Amino acid sequence: MPLRRQLTLIIGLLLILGMALWLINALGNLYWYMSYTSPFLAGVLLLLLIVLFGCLIVAFVYYGNLLRPNGRRPAKVPPQIPAAKADAAGETLKAIQKQVAQIQDEVARQALLSRSRQIAADLRRGEWRVAVFGTGSAGKTSLINALVGDLLGEVGATMGTTQDGQVYPMGIQGLDRDILLTDTPGILEAGAEGEERAQRARQLAVEADLLLFVVDNDLQRSELIPLRALAKIGKRSILVFNKIDLYTAADQDAILDHLCAQVAGMIAPEDVVTVAANPRSVQLPTGELYEPAPEVLPLLRRLVAVLRAEGEDLIADNILLQSQRLGDEARSLIDAQRLRQAEQVVDRFQWISAGVIAVTPLPVVDLLGTAAVNAQMVVDIGKIYGCELNLDRGRDLAFSLARTLTSLGLIKGSLQLMTTLSTTLQLNITTIAVGRIIQGISAAYLTRIAGRSFIEYFRHNQDWGDGGITEVVQRQFQLNRKDAFMKGFIQDAMAKVVKPLADQFQDEPPAVPPKP
Repeated sequence: MPLRRQLTLIIGLLLILGMALWLINALGNLYWYMSYTSPFLAGVLLLLLIVLFGCLIVAFVYYGNLLRPNGRRPAKVPPQIPAAKADAAGETLKAIQKQVAQIQDEVARQALLSRSRQIAADLRRGEWRVAVFGTGSAGKTSLINALVGDLLGEVGATMGTTQDGQVYPMGIQGLDRDILLTDTPGILEAGAEGEERAQRARQLAVEADLLLFVVDNDLQRSELIPLRALAKIGKRSILVFNKIDLYTAADQDAILDHLCAQVAGMIAPEDVVTVAANPRSVQLPTGELYEPAPEVLPLLRRLVAVLRAEGEDLIADNILLQSQRLGDEARSLIDAQRLRQAEQVVDRFQWISAGVIAVTPLPVVDLLGTAAVNAQMVVDIGKIYGCELNLDRGRDLAFSLARTLTSLGLIKGSLQLMTTLSTTLQLNITTIAVGRIIQGISAAYLTRIAGRSFIEYFRHNQDWGDGGITEVVQRQFQLNRKDAFMKGFIQDAMAKVVKPLADQFQDEPPAVPPKP
């Protein structure tokens, strides 16, 4: 508190104290006088004296606190995030942490845990995050300089000035929270480095509570794409038309109308504002250069209005969005992990089936399909996806898929396919061995189709989808007959089926014809 104000307050308190003491003394004398003539009125007067004395004590305590150096009024507690959304974000984070615990990759698990802790901390944070987003030449850094009031960043006309997201705090009178302005790297810059910077800018924009999308003319199509993408995920934006000092009043109105039309449905007309963050110098008649002050008041007014009306919901919505994105990433990592494990199971069982059939060929083609679908494989894949199946249930599913393979003619089709491909094997063994090899490789091929079909079944929570089991099996058959896959499959078959069986026939002694 200034010294002059302190002296004024002390003098005022002394005058009030003197008058209060005089009044109390006068009322005291009056009380003694009235106690002899009217006891009732004397009691009322005594009560008045007590109340007056109490008020005097309260006044001294209150004004005494004001005189203390640290006797300021307590700071306002920032308003709380809406309880329903905060609870939803908290529950989402708990579910994410359970998912993250299933991730085997230590680096990925720790990274997701760290991000989940950051989101939890955001539930208690006390600032609004506002990202300034746009092309490198739109004047983002100049706008931040004008808003904050100091030259905080390097301002230049060339694109690529801001290397990474720099954060500047800003307080506005009348708002209960501070604002953290993030100067994001420019978008639409050429080259791999430019794309990397644009990706970083989009990431910072997604993490912000509110966006200031800065342009200096009509929106290009390449600018509309990220703006639509951010609006689609629910990001609140204010479109800032900067550098209006470079245009005539008529041109300003025309560009402003066009901008409103371009962002219709994404940004309300009242959220499209005009500024001149770094107006050009004007030469006076005297020859001197006049530096006009930045014109950012319309933006400040709109920013305050939006944060007052929607600020707490913006924070809550952003935390929910970050939680959901983290959950999606965790589920994606877990799904990829499960897919790798399930493919290893299928790979193991397909060559087991190939070995069994090659050693003990089946005379009936339909039995080949039944043997190719191993019930234990189904159980093992289900376990990877958290579905505990017993062997009987696995056998039922296996026979169901075997019947589908037979009904679609895929068993005969796979035999024909392998027979055609057998010419590429260049075998120098008996015809019987070639037949066994074809059956064995066909069994491996059918087991792979069955296993991949069951992976799809368990990935979709034990649901074959709208097309049923038939569509899933047909799709896997088409995917697994492509040239790129067949080339690798035949190479594996040569190593795991053909060579062992050929070695077996070479080691066997030649058959001796019976004597006549």
